[in-house]
Amino acid sequence: MADASLDLGSLEIAVMEILWARGESSVHEVAERLGRPLAYTTVMTTLDRLFKKGLLDRRKAERAFLYSPRLSRIEWEHKRADEVLAGFLAGPRHASELLISRLVEAVGPKDKALLDELERKIRRKRRELERGRKA
Repeated sequence: MADASLDLGSLEIAVMEILWARGESSVHEVAERLGRPLAYTTVMTTLDRLFKKGLLDRRKAERAFLYSPRLSRIEWEHKRADEVLAGFLAGPRHASELLISRLVEAVGPKDKALLDELERKIRRKRRELERGRKA
C-alpha cells in the first residue's frame, strides 16, 4: 500500500523545493518565494499538512512556526522509489516483470550510460548474493 505521507500535490512539492533549497523558513518566507499569489492561510495549511505527514519539523519562534525538511531531497526520492518498487514487488509476478521491462524500455533509448550502469549494478548484486550463499 502506498504511503500517503509521500504522495505530494504540486503545491506541496513547490513548498518542499523551497525548504530544501533555503532550509528553515517561516510561512511568510515560503509564501514570498512561491512566486504566485496565494493566501497566507493556504501556505500555512500546506506546511501544517506536510508537518502532519512527517515530512517537516517545526519549532516555535516567538509568535510563528519555523519549518524545516525532515528528509533531504535525496532521502525523499529514495523513499518514493522504494515505495513504488515495493508496490510492484508485492503484486503478482507479472507486475514485477512489467516493472523491469518498463524500466529497461524507458532508460534504453534515453541514456545508454544509465543502461550500462544498471547492468553493472545487477552483476555486482549477483556477486554479492552468490558470496552470501557460499558463506
